[in-house]
Amino acid sequence: MLAVIRITILTLALGLISIYTCLYSLLRPFHPNNVRHAAALLGKLSKVIGLEVEVRLPPELKGVGPVVYICNHQNSYDIFTISGAVQAMTVSIGKKSLKWIPFFGQMYWLTGNILIDRANTSKALGTIDLAAKKIKEKGISVWLFPEGTRSYGRGLLPFKTGAFRTAIQAEVPIVPVCASNTHNVIDLNRWNNGKMIIEFLPPVRLSATDKSGIRESTNQVRETMLEKIIELSHEAGTELPQNVKKVK
Repeated sequence: MLAVIRITILTLALGLISIYTCLYSLLRPFHPNNVRHAAALLGKLSKVIGLEVEVRLPPELKGVGPVVYICNHQNSYDIFTISGAVQAMTVSIGKKSLKWIPFFGQMYWLTGNILIDRANTSKALGTIDLAAKKIKEKGISVWLFPEGTRSYGRGLLPFKTGAFRTAIQAEVPIVPVCASNTHNVIDLNRWNNGKMIIEFLPPVRLSATDKSGIRESTNQVRETMLEKIIELSHEAGTELPQNVKKVK
């Protein structure tokens, strides 16, 4: 019964937040801070699923300017948990098909996020140019999930290099964002689902010379993130299954 009540509340709240944010965004369409406004509201819904979310920011991020954030993507609950960590002047990059989801899709588009066609390789590559251009021209940051899909308990999946290519082209640092494990942690029929810790790591600065070794840089950052995710999951009491900790 508790799960039914929670699902009902989440569905209604998501719809209402989407409609409200669409109306709000009409006052300043595609302004990058619209995303932060919507994300902050969605992040409050973590309480509905019984999860306490703690966000940790290192001092190195103060005044850092535009960056490319990269975060691990676990499951569908991320919309109610990771959202609360989105920083000001930050937009995300998502699938073009998202805009057809009633209310939510229109909100995602109007708030200023970047939509890409993953089925079209040439357009996806063009998105790197577009994202880098927007970072430079508008002074915004971009939030990406470098795994490209939800991990669903498979650990930290291999990273695609798009986020790193975008950072190099825009001449901005990468900021890894690590979220503790939530796979098999959330039970909507359980009142208290514990704690999730989201920690931002210090910026990683790349240079144009890194283009030749971009895969190596990508793998190094991934390994750093995996170690931190394991550490945070242990602290939160939501350890990753032993058989997925060393996923490459």
